[in-house]
Amino acid sequence: MPVPFADLQLQYQNIKGEIDAAIAGVIRDNAFIRGHYVDNFEREFAAASGTAHCVSCANGTDALYLAMRALKVKPGDEVITTAHSWISTAAMITHAGANVVFCDTDGATFTIDPAAIEAAITPRTVGIIPVHLYGQPADMDAIMAIANKHKLWVIEDCAQAHLARYKGRMVGTFGEAATYSFYPGKNLGAMGDAGAVVTNDAALAEHMTMLARHGGLVKHQHRIEGINSRLDGMQAAILSAKLPHLAGWTKARQQAAEVYDAGLNQIEDVVVPAVGPQRSHVYHLYTIRHPRRDALAAYLSANGVQTAINYPTALPFLAAYARLGHHPEQFPNAHRDQRQILSLPMFAEITREQQDEVIELVRTF
Repeated sequence: MPVPFADLQLQYQNIKGEIDAAIAGVIRDNAFIRGHYVDNFEREFAAASGTAHCVSCANGTDALYLAMRALKVKPGDEVITTAHSWISTAAMITHAGANVVFCDTDGATFTIDPAAIEAAITPRTVGIIPVHLYGQPADMDAIMAIANKHKLWVIEDCAQAHLARYKGRMVGTFGEAATYSFYPGKNLGAMGDAGAVVTNDAALAEHMTMLARHGGLVKHQHRIEGINSRLDGMQAAILSAKLPHLAGWTKARQQAAEVYDAGLNQIEDVVVPAVGPQRSHVYHLYTIRHPRRDALAAYLSANGVQTAINYPTALPFLAAYARLGHHPEQFPNAHRDQRQILSLPMFAEITREQQDEVIELVRTF
């Protein structure tokens, strides 16, 4: 049977009444920019993420930019992040005015290696952006110990990790701020672009809010120079309709991961996702490693199974960062992984029959 990589249409059909009512309410109220739907979602998501403040914005990329600008990043500063992530993490460091410094991953969980962070710190280092990649928390105890030792700020990139926990504590509550993406395919996805920054620092939240709204909290009163990065009322209402379902969807993803683990971990050459101790993985992506990744992906595609490579080129080796002159031996784990990783179909509504089809095809290959 054909197995899609994700099925957003099925998710919509399951809660169609709630989504349609949310959209109709925004149209009825003409609440397209800001308004009470946005205010409501900010309160709801702050509570869901275990933080005091949520500053919504246009997308997860802007969320990173707003957080760094509010933390007063300046030219000459260095910010450390992982070699394995989507380019937004690194690009916003540059756009905020700092220099990006990459660290290798730990070799098992795809998350940043704390030992590599320690080795990368210089007198110019001001902050660390760990990424909870694919839905798995980074090693936050070790990262926060390093940050505290060197007096560095931490922004957690939670774009793929809604409701993930580290030692029972929600990700996004460890650093000064945390950024989220609500891109449609995320565990909590809008029907368009959307993002947010969460924090427990009221002053930081106010500054980020001003930055996202042309530099002011009240229209025409521009206290600073800001940008235009506002969450649409339509997307806020849709996210509010979906948010009560997130915990259930998360559990379904975790159960689906258990099915994959059991079926795949005895197949030669397949390395299933490793989960670090006391970490709650929410499986935005279920990413395996295989030495013949490209051939496996082609075989699955030929048999109706959609897959993805997240991400085919580690950040230090992208053309965008050729100026830094990095070499594979500097990031051995990220360099190896870019050639072996393959993300299999994963969504809350995936059926056991669909998973069995994927597992059997991998075994046959």
